[in-house]
Amino acid sequence: MRRVMSPEVIQDAAPPADELKYWVAFSRIAGVGRMRYLSLLKQYGRLSDAWQAPAGGLRSAGLDDRAVRLITTERPGIDPDGEMERLAEQGVQAVTWADAAYPPRLKEIDDAPPVLYLRGEVNAGDEWSLAVVGTRRPTPYGRQVAEEIAYQLAANRITVVSGLARGVDAIAHRAALQANGRTLAVMACGLDIVYPPEHAKLAREISERGALISEQPLGTQPRGDYFPRRNRILSGLSLGVLVVEGDMKSGAMITARLAIDQNREVFAVPGSVFSPQSRGTNALIQKSEAKLVLTVEDILEELNLTMAPQQMEMKELIPATDTEAGILRHISKEPVHIDEVCRQSGLPVSTVSSVLAMMELKGLVRQLGPSAYVRAR
Repeated sequence: MRRVMSPEVIQDAAPPADELKYWVAFSRIAGVGRMRYLSLLKQYGRLSDAWQAPAGGLRSAGLDDRAVRLITTERPGIDPDGEMERLAEQGVQAVTWADAAYPPRLKEIDDAPPVLYLRGEVNAGDEWSLAVVGTRRPTPYGRQVAEEIAYQLAANRITVVSGLARGVDAIAHRAALQANGRTLAVMACGLDIVYPPEHAKLAREISERGALISEQPLGTQPRGDYFPRRNRILSGLSLGVLVVEGDMKSGAMITARLAIDQNREVFAVPGSVFSPQSRGTNALIQKSEAKLVLTVEDILEELNLTMAPQQMEMKELIPATDTEAGILRHISKEPVHIDEVCRQSGLPVSTVSSVLAMMELKGLVRQLGPSAYVRAR
């Protein structure tokens, strides 16, 4: 089951400019992740104070001997001001989990990165996103399916998220760009490095029409264990994950498992029973862990995104009201008739009907049959 970060631990406001450099500096130290950031913030309140803390003070914050040794050994060689200058030179932005620019859906996951590095822009429309992943060696069938579905997702204003890898990832990114849509690439290295190197041009195009994203600081070379870690960000950014092709132990299957753990929807394209590239996707479908996908409509309907462009416009134009919130309290995952909503809310049917229509456009509720509604998400 998905666990959400405790709101009393995450700061309500982004750190001031003179604090951000210490968030970045700590991200340079291997092994200082979410839990250790939280421990330091709880103890000191400000990471600038934690940065100056002696070994004993770090231990009093709950850090173990290994973490204390790492910090005290590596800290003298890190210049927080220099880190910010390097970011500016590279056109890279650092955002913390308390920044408004930090993707809100990613903040929900159990192991959200304290600091994200962005080249490009993540905007409000990227809340409607789907990760498209698969093998680095797709069959002609897999290539065709990945290209078609990613293109159609982007044409419906759904942001395509992937990992810039060879194969299905690159196909999905390129298809989204060809549809004049948005795409986000989550990388397993610093954003001043492109891996694989032949995707340098693609990376530039993505940064202009979406964003390159990494939790790794500048200069970090890709490493084998960084790729599975990267995959939790891929799924965490998205409403769901589509696996096009992948063997049982592939990175795509790791992403699917992470999506299940994060309460995200999982979709899979069926393939030949004789193809190794389809063993993973077929298994997901066979075990009812993924919804079988034949066309993009299967995804849009499952996620209530058939009216995604209208939902985006309505979300921007019509703010939530007390009446809307009151009606939503009486709608659950089980279908409820509009008459029952009127009875429980005490509101006239004309009011309830018009508010439900607006909420359907915003993707908050979905109509199931005549006058019956359920929560969409």
